[in-house]
Amino acid sequence: MSMFCYQCQEAAGGKGCSVKGICGKTDDVANLQDLLIYTVKGVSYVNQLARSTKGNDKRTDQFIIDGLFTTITNANFNKAVIETKIKNGLRIREEIKRELEKANVDLGENLHDSVTWTGESLADFEEKASKVGILSTENEDVRSLRELLTYGLKGMAAYYEHANHLGYTNDAIVSFIEKALVATTQEKTADELVALTLKAGEFGVNVMALLDEANTSTYGNPEITEVNIGVGKNPGILISGHDLKDMEELLEQTKGTGVDVYTHSEMLPAHYYPKFKKYEHFVGNYGNAWWKQGEEFESFNGPILMTTNCIVPPKASYKNRIFTTGSAGYEGVTHIPEREEGKAKDFSQIIELAKTCKAPTEIETGQIVGGFAHNQVLTLADQVVEAVKSGAIKQFFVMAGCDGRMKSRDYYTEFAKEIPKDTVILTAGCAKYKYNKLDLGDIGGIPRVLDAGQCNDSYSLAVIALKLKEVFELSDINELPISYNIAWYEQKAVIVLLALLHLGVKNIHLGPTLPAFLSPNVANVLVENFGIGGITNVQDDINMFLG
Repeated sequence: MSMFCYQCQEAAGGKGCSVKGICGKTDDVANLQDLLIYTVKGVSYVNQLARSTKGNDKRTDQFIIDGLFTTITNANFNKAVIETKIKNGLRIREEIKRELEKANVDLGENLHDSVTWTGESLADFEEKASKVGILSTENEDVRSLRELLTYGLKGMAAYYEHANHLGYTNDAIVSFIEKALVATTQEKTADELVALTLKAGEFGVNVMALLDEANTSTYGNPEITEVNIGVGKNPGILISGHDLKDMEELLEQTKGTGVDVYTHSEMLPAHYYPKFKKYEHFVGNYGNAWWKQGEEFESFNGPILMTTNCIVPPKASYKNRIFTTGSAGYEGVTHIPEREEGKAKDFSQIIELAKTCKAPTEIETGQIVGGFAHNQVLTLADQVVEAVKSGAIKQFFVMAGCDGRMKSRDYYTEFAKEIPKDTVILTAGCAKYKYNKLDLGDIGGIPRVLDAGQCNDSYSLAVIALKLKEVFELSDINELPISYNIAWYEQKAVIVLLALLHLGVKNIHLGPTLPAFLSPNVANVLVENFGIGGITNVQDDINMFLG
């Protein structure tokens, strides 16, 4: 076994990737990612002490958040970059330790190895990485809980980074992330780890609320919007990922250049924000979910900017046209550096390349509708409530989450087709690409697919549910006519799940498979306490949901 990773839904054999990641990462990259997380834990330990003495250094926060985000599935495959981040982490850790020593702060006894280990060369790192991976925790249940918590923190970090790019921060969130990371290095009971994991759900709600505030305060509240899925005649730049600050800066820099901008996958909801509607060269959305990029990036013809995770190993035919930025990275692909203080990122080389490319090849035509975030839906509250009271709407299905490559995910397309016509789908994330182009009609003018936006906009779906609970004067959110049939793929879906559990939502069904990182005993805890379940087949599941 040259590596071990089971953090995503496609874990090999439903157990874990042990030779090469299904995502495409090699064993050496996977192991260095484990070591980066290990290093982040050591930095978190000393920074917790620093918070109570000299105060917190925002650069340390950024390292911890970036370290977690870098190791999310399909974010960064660049071995040299991860090596540099490990070195940076060791430097930060030792600087904090020296400052604590000057302040006569005792580091404590029996320090965890993550606080003390040292290394200088890649060979040192590779040797250390072989000893600190997931399987270094021998007890299966403790391992499962530690990883469940860690994956939730990775998702939390991703959302926090986007908010931070827009100038929104929350020290309590980062402090909790540090505390929770340190807890995974300590001898905690299963009950203690369960409690901490559920606490992560509370902070998951907080971080999604923070990002929602950052996005809406900066770009306005999403509006019902028809998005073009055809193409224009100008050369284009395709932007994927989740970072709206990158979206804004690219649109600003492409004004008047003769280059159009298109969204791909999780960037689709950028079209819903009022501030982006002023850009005439913001043409539409090209393609589908992240996993189809191999064919869609090829036919787009122009350059592609990956702002966050969801990159897959690029084909040679377009590798010279793909760029990464932020926490994303891939060896041999040009990376756009972080913005300097007070300045925008420089996308000029992408724009100049675009001018030399052909216009995108058209792969479909028409429009799709979205923009049903909580503010927009609540303006329709009276209409929705009346539809429920009259029986026009019998049930809501929350079908948020992720899309992926497995053929079994066609289940969600068939589920959307087969549910009764008096039901409505609430969605967010790239899971929507399984059904957002189907003609499912409407109920009294209310579309049967209400797309709230990106995966972080699952927060909107929670706000909507809580508002409906209030309107119908219910004591329990689970009394609402809402069923949860969620597709998951990676770690942002994990923090969304934990957030829903914190809000008291029960009987959530996950698919197409349950996470490999849930040991049988941990899975039983979730089943017994929260009614977590899997999926079977479309008709039996519809019958089960509708009772």
